[in-house]
Amino acid sequence: MELIRDLHNLRTEHRACVATIGAFDGLHRGHQKVISQLVSKGHEIGLPSTVILFEPLPREYFSPNDAPPRLTNFAERFRMLEKLGVDRVLRIRFVESLRQMSARQFIDEVFVAKLGIKVLIIGDDFGFGKGREGNYDMLKQVGDQAGYEVIDTDTLILAEDRVSSTRIREALSEANFEVVEHLLGRPYSMSGRVVKGQQLGRTIGAPTANIALRRIKSPLSGVYAVEVDGADQQRLYGVANVGTRPTIGDLSKAILEVHIFDFDGDIYGRHLNVYFKHKLRDEKKFSSLDELKENIAHDLAVGRDYFER
Repeated sequence: MELIRDLHNLRTEHRACVATIGAFDGLHRGHQKVISQLVSKGHEIGLPSTVILFEPLPREYFSPNDAPPRLTNFAERFRMLEKLGVDRVLRIRFVESLRQMSARQFIDEVFVAKLGIKVLIIGDDFGFGKGREGNYDMLKQVGDQAGYEVIDTDTLILAEDRVSSTRIREALSEANFEVVEHLLGRPYSMSGRVVKGQQLGRTIGAPTANIALRRIKSPLSGVYAVEVDGADQQRLYGVANVGTRPTIGDLSKAILEVHIFDFDGDIYGRHLNVYFKHKLRDEKKFSSLDELKENIAHDLAVGRDYFER
């Protein structure tokens, strides 16, 4: 799958495609429905499929502290889109000049002039530009003039539950991983490369693999029983902490720390997928390192018991 880094890297060979645009945060089953239709339509008419994403997300640009936490960072979405069969991802950097652009201007300059879109597939609640004026009606009106087709997809409803990123964040905040898996179509996970930390875990009996979350805010906080791919040939079990480590000095951003049971291999630089299965407790500030050590030992015992059961 090809990554096109911003509009200035669009070339003549990128013209004429089927496309969709959106945040696709989480790439849940509703998003997967849109992507499946995109890829199928591309195969049907013999044109490459293109997914258009903004980085940062517009809500993060306007108000980073108030924007909802990301379910997936860009790298995670990119890998998922590749698995779904997408041909190209156009990542557009959201900057002030883009914020000032009207929806009609964006349609004319990007969809028509630069990409030469032949089919545009959108969700039924999609809107962009000032006042979200770039909705289905506007896209359809311009498409009739410019020669592209617009297809909208209905919101996916599963067991009377509307599939949305907002609903998934709510379920994550409740540690309801069964509902999350139902809406995503897969267990919830976070991934990334293992980086060197302070190595404090080794001194208190719980060495951890540290993974930067690469997002402004995390949708999870606390201690969890997890499964881990990427450290060994098989899936392993462990306990993870997502948070700012208040006992040993607050971090500016949350990180993911994973202790893998009965494993002491060198995994610096490895890419791990961490699947969240069960919440053990909230993150807490302890009065001393000894108290922290005692609680970590308890967390590991409870985590082992969870997987044994």
